[in-house]
Amino acid sequence: MAYQSEYALENEVLNQLENMGYERVNIRDNEALIQNFREIVNERHIDKELKHKPLSDREFERMMTDINGKSVFDSARILRDKYTLKRDDESSVHIDFLNTEKWCQNKFQVTNQVSVQDKYKSRYDVTILINGLPLVQIELKRSGVAISEAFNQVERYRKQNFTGLFRYIQLFVISNKMETRYYANSDKQILKSHMFYWSNEKNERINRLEQFVGDFLEPCQIAKMISRYMIVNETDKFIMALRPYQVYAVEKIIERALETNNNGYIWHTTGSGKTLTSFKASQILSNQSGIKKVIFLVDRKDLDSQTLAEFNKFQQDSVDLTDNTQKLLKQLGNPMSRLIVTTIQKMSNAIKSGHSVMDQYEDEKVIFIIDECHRTQFGDMHRSIRQHFKNAQYFGFTGTPRFEENKSQDGRATADIFGKCLHHYLIKDAIRDGNVLGFSVDYARTFNPKEDLSEEYVKDIDTAEIWMAPERINQITEHIIHNYNKKTIQGKYTAMLTVQSIPMAVAYYNAFKKAKAEGKHQLNVTTIFTYGSNEDTHEEENYVHSREVLDEVMADFNQTFGTNHSTDYFEGFFSDVSKKMKRVTPGEKIDLLIVVNMFLTGFDSKKLNTLYVDKNLQYHDLIQAYSRTNRVEAETKPYGNIVCYRDLKQQTDEAISIFSDTDDTDTVLSRSYEEYLAAFEDGLKQLYLIAPTPDRVDQLEREDDQKAFVLAFRELANVLLMLKTFEDFEFTKAHLGIDEQTFEDYKGKYRHLYDLVKKRHDTGDEKVSVLDDIDFNIEIMRNDTINVQYIMDLISQLDLDDVHEQEKARKEIHKLLNKADDDQLRLKADLIRQFIDKIVPTLRKGTDINEMYYKFEDETKSEEIQTFAEEKAYPSEWLGSIIEEYEYSGNINKDTLDKGLDGGLFIRRKKSKEIKSFIIDMARKYGNFE
Repeated sequence: MAYQSEYALENEVLNQLENMGYERVNIRDNEALIQNFREIVNERHIDKELKHKPLSDREFERMMTDINGKSVFDSARILRDKYTLKRDDESSVHIDFLNTEKWCQNKFQVTNQVSVQDKYKSRYDVTILINGLPLVQIELKRSGVAISEAFNQVERYRKQNFTGLFRYIQLFVISNKMETRYYANSDKQILKSHMFYWSNEKNERINRLEQFVGDFLEPCQIAKMISRYMIVNETDKFIMALRPYQVYAVEKIIERALETNNNGYIWHTTGSGKTLTSFKASQILSNQSGIKKVIFLVDRKDLDSQTLAEFNKFQQDSVDLTDNTQKLLKQLGNPMSRLIVTTIQKMSNAIKSGHSVMDQYEDEKVIFIIDECHRTQFGDMHRSIRQHFKNAQYFGFTGTPRFEENKSQDGRATADIFGKCLHHYLIKDAIRDGNVLGFSVDYARTFNPKEDLSEEYVKDIDTAEIWMAPERINQITEHIIHNYNKKTIQGKYTAMLTVQSIPMAVAYYNAFKKAKAEGKHQLNVTTIFTYGSNEDTHEEENYVHSREVLDEVMADFNQTFGTNHSTDYFEGFFSDVSKKMKRVTPGEKIDLLIVVNMFLTGFDSKKLNTLYVDKNLQYHDLIQAYSRTNRVEAETKPYGNIVCYRDLKQQTDEAISIFSDTDDTDTVLSRSYEEYLAAFEDGLKQLYLIAPTPDRVDQLEREDDQKAFVLAFRELANVLLMLKTFEDFEFTKAHLGIDEQTFEDYKGKYRHLYDLVKKRHDTGDEKVSVLDDIDFNIEIMRNDTINVQYIMDLISQLDLDDVHEQEKARKEIHKLLNKADDDQLRLKADLIRQFIDKIVPTLRKGTDINEMYYKFEDETKSEEIQTFAEEKAYPSEWLGSIIEEYEYSGNINKDTLDKGLDGGLFIRRKKSKEIKSFIIDMARKYGNFE
């Protein structure tokens, strides 16, 4: 019984895959797997390569010695290459294991319950075979088991099993019916953050297993995903799978390049992996006939060591960092060099050179992929390229396009240069999917203006007299020092300060240096900026050239870190600063980096969580700068911290609105603690007006009054959830105006009203009520910690040896169940109580408590189905089958349900309602949790 639901789920998946065109095969062990692989190799190559002579035993054995049991990385390479086999007669044949060009011309099979005896004996759920090799492994958990358990099971298999041909697994799919994810295989540790949702082209998630299988695992689609949309990372020796929005973007570019002569651009938010997307598009296009060259252009200042490393992951030695245009001209003249990665500046020089090699490109089809295409300098270069490359197409990538509001200096928007936006993935989408974080923005006033001198006026005139006043610089320096540990979680993360000019950067650097000498902090602070060879001194008194200043900064840096940098080799300093901004060890990392423009675009570090701003930013510059802080790391980094020492509230809201394509910025920006606290206080006043005490809720006899209470309490609970995320939060009456127990009492009244409405619906009461119009939003009542998974973790830790300790733990679980916030935990509470009171005391040491719980739950579920079926005179087997179908697909087939009914029309209609309600309740009660 413990495996019945998973077995039924397996059959649902197998049936669906079979209906989609997979051949269902009965492979139960390694020997059968190898034999099936041999038969398919012969079948696919018998006519042409093998010349109607199947592989002999010795030939097949030699091939298996070469390809079997390799690492996951090496297996991925073998899968995509031609294998040369020397036959017994000394002739050579070329075997391909995957048709990576014509995906539908592969052979698709599916099997289940393959039993292996590796380090431990195991049985795998559902295995998808392509050309006889197990390339996709699906691990399923019954509804009611967290999807993380499927992930953990795969991890166990990866460590203890998955040997031989199972090293060819490219993708894992894990699901508990309602939650489904996919991720790439690896020889290395796989983090849960590497699991991806699948979605449609509009970035809408496809979460339910049935829909996921129908879309993602369609035979041609999964073969295309493996062939085209996975990366063999040569640098780090692992394979990567693209996220859905990356796939759709590449598809759109390929379609437009091959079917039209039009340009286009991709709008994918900063931090969403544009480098990988754009390079993959370049790589695929470079292999298409009819395209002479694909040229990937980046700006010189973005081509730092990080970008170089990223590109070389996808294609080794693909980037030339030198300023030598001759190498570019040589690449342009080499017909074998189909993909070129170079800088905008170097391409501009090649065009100006007048070299004969450039003549051939006047009429050939060339594709230009432009990284960070919102940059103004591309607009200038675009004209010279267009004049020379007359048959070129241009595809841009940006996280912050130019629109009418933020058009470039020449008056053009991104669409004016590139035409249509082919695909977008906005910051709100990325935050929802957990690919980037939102922002928490603080605004700090840095001076008290006189009546006739407003801060807005000072901002407009932007005078050094005000902004660079020593008192102001020192005040901000002290503010950063005082709050540094709080913002960076005791130095776990790093911070940047961006300022208006090089003189301001130097002023701040000196202020921090002085404060350190006075013992006010122990932070490693440095600055970086570029300098001009012939700077205008403006006849300033005590003028010092910025290069001399930077040499002094480097000297301090060298003393701190034991390095040997100088301005003779700026790139080395730049690279070292980049590395030390990503380090975590105290003393080996830069704690605060002061910048003007550098590092505000293109720089990615998960360890950077705070940006201090003392300059005017707007539109794309603001989003680019803020986005340095929002790379996903750990739970201790819930959002990127932004502290503004200028009044940038309006600019921030405008930028978020533009680049979220919505007027609602709440998904991107967190409000301040003070704002949430004020909102809570207002909401509490409203609640007290309706019901001054929890007991007074019972006296609200008019439904309009009950509705007012529900709406008021719901809003209050929403605000409370946000307040809890701040360190300043204290659940005391002195701080909030209500103590925790009183709030819990109000919550109980709220739930009581919810239960009354639900009960009325469950009994089929057709009475119209104003409460029916309310979304009670029980989700807001869920406690962040105490949910089903939390309780199951406690149960799994019960001591089966020590009766006294076990009793203490059971009492604690009972207490948690009695005040359960989580809606599904309340549904399961009685089940859990019965299990820990009746079953746990009978278990022996060494028993898998979780497994026994699921067995108990399955048996109880079967009993409930049987009892209900007998009461309603409805076939129990039929009812169980309909429940399984609903759990899998989310649909109740009315025709199927009605076949089991008898009696008159009125009786059948009433019975049908009751059975539907029972099916939905069972799915909720025994459904999934995380």
